[in-house]
Amino acid sequence: MNLYTPVVALAAIAAAFAIGSVAMSLLLGPSRYNRAKSAAYECGIEPVEPGDGSRRFPMRYYLTAMLFIVFDIEIVFVYPWAVSFHRLGIFALAEMALFTLTVFVAYAYVWRRGGLNWD
Repeated sequence: MNLYTPVVALAAIAAAFAIGSVAMSLLLGPSRYNRAKSAAYECGIEPVEPGDGSRRFPMRYYLTAMLFIVFDIEIVFVYPWAVSFHRLGIFALAEMALFTLTVFVAYAYVWRRGGLNWD
């Protein structure tokens, strides 16, 4: 149990800080609400009423988010592989090359289709 004591202590400190921050903001923060503070904020764009349907976000926003997620996941897989590369052998090198090739083929496809152009 002595091995887990620092982990438990750190988790308790983090939880106390999170709960304390929320409690202090509720107690000490301003409580003057108005219509502007209650309105939704959408990156400087005037919010639309639900069901209006006249304005839609361009597909490029979602494509950029998906590309970010794909390359983020690639880094999550590549980093542990790079740390233990010397123990994994040639099979792991081939698998990582195949994985990286797959990701770059998808990247080339998006690039060729014009998904990275901001017009």
